[in-house]
Amino acid sequence: MAQGQEQAAPDAVLTRIGQVAMLHHAGDREEARHRFLGLWAEIGEHGDPLHRCTLAHYLADTQDDPQDELAWDLRALSAAEELTEDRLADRHEGTPAARALYPSLHLNLAADYHRLGHREAARVHLRRARTAAESLAPGRYGEGVRASIDRLERRLDDAGRGTDGPDRPEGRGRPPRQRP
Repeated sequence: MAQGQEQAAPDAVLTRIGQVAMLHHAGDREEARHRFLGLWAEIGEHGDPLHRCTLAHYLADTQDDPQDELAWDLRALSAAEELTEDRLADRHEGTPAARALYPSLHLNLAADYHRLGHREAARVHLRRARTAAESLAPGRYGEGVRASIDRLERRLDDAGRGTDGPDRPEGRGRPPRQRP
């Protein structure tokens, strides 16, 4: 019985990450970045892969420099891959959560590479995002991820034809980033 209660208990670190994510979504990007970095210092490079994946995934969005954003998105993907390896060894319960993040992780990397002008790398991750999105359950999250993939694909196609520029609406701002 006690073991079942432990499993039902919320994960305090994920709760804290979620609280900071709400701060970020409310518009306080700099404070969110500061708090996320504090959490990262607590968790460390070798902390729980689910915590690192989730935190790096959100931390990427608080970065001002596209290279820094890419670095955090790559950390998130690396941690998700560790979770997948743990699942194969049956060592981590967070694997399904990480698997649900794969489409968003690859979409974010595709957007990062697109912003940095690395079109082929962007297309590789966009294909991976689309493949991973096939396993998402029907619903708002899956539909939103698939729509974001479609939008970024159009942007990449427009960029390849030279029609995506600062004077076109598609060229303004950042490609949409999907959150779980």
